[in-house]
Amino acid sequence: MNNKFLKPLLLGVGLLSVSIDAQEISKYNYQEAFKPFFYQNNGTDYRSASGKPGHNYWQNRADYNLNITLNDQKNELTGSSEIIYTNNSYDSLEFLWLQLDQNLFSKDSRGSSLIPNTGSRYGDTSSTFDGGYKIKSVTVDGKSVKYSVYDTRMQIDLAKALKAKGGKAKIRVEYSYTVPNEGADRTGVIETKNGDIYTIAQWFPRMAVYDDIHGWNTLPYLGPGEFYLEYGDVTATITAPAHHYVVGSGELLNPKEVYSSEQLKRWDKAKNSNQTVIIRSAAEVEADSRTSSQSKTWKFKIKNTRDFAWASSSSFILDAAQINLPSGKKSLAISAYPVESDGQHAWARSTEYTKASIEHYSQQWSEYPYPTAINVAGNEGGMEYPGIVFCHMNSKGEGLWGVTDHEFGHIWFPMIVGSNERVHGWMDEGFNTFINDISTKNFNQGEYFRAQSLQRMAPIFNNDNLEPVTTQPDNMRERNIGSLLYYKPGAGLKLLRENIIGEERFDKALKTYIDYWAYKHPTPEDFFRTIENVSGEELSWFWRGWFINKWKIDQAVKEVKYKNGDYKNGINITVENIGQLPMPTTVQINFVDGTSEEVKLPIEVWKRNTEWNFHVPTIKEVSTVTVDPRGAYPDADVSNNSFKMDTKEEVSNERIDIYAFLGTFSNSKIGMEIVVKLENNELVAQASNQPAFPLTYEGKRTFSFDEGGIKIIYKEDLKIFVLKQGDQEFEFTKK
Repeated sequence: MNNKFLKPLLLGVGLLSVSIDAQEISKYNYQEAFKPFFYQNNGTDYRSASGKPGHNYWQNRADYNLNITLNDQKNELTGSSEIIYTNNSYDSLEFLWLQLDQNLFSKDSRGSSLIPNTGSRYGDTSSTFDGGYKIKSVTVDGKSVKYSVYDTRMQIDLAKALKAKGGKAKIRVEYSYTVPNEGADRTGVIETKNGDIYTIAQWFPRMAVYDDIHGWNTLPYLGPGEFYLEYGDVTATITAPAHHYVVGSGELLNPKEVYSSEQLKRWDKAKNSNQTVIIRSAAEVEADSRTSSQSKTWKFKIKNTRDFAWASSSSFILDAAQINLPSGKKSLAISAYPVESDGQHAWARSTEYTKASIEHYSQQWSEYPYPTAINVAGNEGGMEYPGIVFCHMNSKGEGLWGVTDHEFGHIWFPMIVGSNERVHGWMDEGFNTFINDISTKNFNQGEYFRAQSLQRMAPIFNNDNLEPVTTQPDNMRERNIGSLLYYKPGAGLKLLRENIIGEERFDKALKTYIDYWAYKHPTPEDFFRTIENVSGEELSWFWRGWFINKWKIDQAVKEVKYKNGDYKNGINITVENIGQLPMPTTVQINFVDGTSEEVKLPIEVWKRNTEWNFHVPTIKEVSTVTVDPRGAYPDADVSNNSFKMDTKEEVSNERIDIYAFLGTFSNSKIGMEIVVKLENNELVAQASNQPAFPLTYEGKRTFSFDEGGIKIIYKEDLKIFVLKQGDQEFEFTKK
């Protein structure tokens, strides 16, 4: 799911985020970081110590035959869910649990009771909507059974226990419910000038997972925690008003019955076109009827899936193009959006984005498994389902690429690798955030890519109000969800790939994990074990510090001395690990002549040391020595990252009036103000909601803050300055 409220802001988070709250940081304890026995359980028949499924691994199966009718006058769905449930476990089952996620939208649901007065993406206390399922009947193998509904869960008591190792039951539930306009940012209805768009998800009773970890997984659906589902095949028959066009997960089985002859020609053309083909144009949308007393039935099938979603509207422009897969197979990228979303800077590029995203992930990680990939414009910020995603109809340009790529990235996590999102939300959102960065770099020669260091995220990752990453989504503050489910675990994988393991070995390990656990149910420990076994690295210190605890990174240059007091004899450098979480260390030696040299220290340096002294042979005079020179780590205190040497350079004699540089400067385009002021006779700058940082005068109206890689260059009238950070430049004007 796309966390639209907590996107990684290029400016608000990145720009000037070079300092954190002045919290006391615990001293490094190498025995604690590297203590043994990280894994508390040995391998079992079900889950190997190597991270792969065990030789007797099992999971249950749920196949669905769904029939539903949409009444667009009442916004009501009426139908039945028929489930063939197969018990592959070693246990007989006396009762079954089903998930009734729509009950979240009942006024008396547990989730509704948790919505604060200030509002939430998962609901609104001022809403009068009262939804939820109306269950008409429940049968098992054709006979009525006793069932009980507890909030978003249904328990079915069986007359006879379902046999282990292959026992089957046919469950049929007849039901109806009213579709909420705002469905916790996952489903809903939005009005357009050519008809409402229905984005339909969590719409049918689904089997709860019975596994070897918890038995029945029966956590209620409260909003933040997403889904944990069994795999199977789904056939869906959807009856909608005749003027509607429907898209759904998987293959459309009856295109000849629902499209005109001309639309069918375009449909077939799109299957073999690398360019986007219009199937239903904006002109056709405007010309077609927007009401009908008749209905039309659409039939879909998707195999080996954990869910099914669909969308319906009279307002849809439809276009498509082929997706080329590594095996030589083809899939079809489809976009459905209203005329309000049309345009080359908006949804007219949606199919291009979808095709590029799917082709990249298929080549990079594993092949896309479904016959179609559908992007639907709705009122969700972004939400993912097998073969279909919902993105906001107002998204455009870079934003539309980002949300499209993110939601289709979820096909790999958790649609293919079926982790328990209700408990381990970081295992899909964080993994997906990580692969999105690589995909964006790859798309259209980096059209939307901006390389950024992890140091910019230091104020967020080191915030003491964050819970650990492994916290269940329902147990973390809503404002922390973006950081803990998306950005911090995504950054953790980036650290592994770029700084700890290396790109080649990490990619091999992640591909192996996907291969091991495709269409299965891995746990965090299965992931940890796989990465270690494939890469050959012992990483308990990293899992312990980054994911399970809230340990901070703080590396420092403690001391630099010339050997025997003469730079021609080389230098001795002492680096220190102050934070609880160690990391491989990069030290950059900058010389007076403008050249530099790097020394890389492996993680083993910190296995029995809190500081490390080493010699660098050189005959050059040194200006500064810096750890983590490119900001690869979100270091908790960058003020100790550099050590400045005394040099023979002459100090500038330029005289300036320091008071002439003071004032409040703003950039309306990015919505930021920077105040330049004196504090304790030192010139400092402070951006909106950021700690102040010191400025050092370099001459020619230029000030710098080396630790943050920032330069502030005033123009001659001193009423405007240009702020430079990395490749970014922003002009601020004095108020």
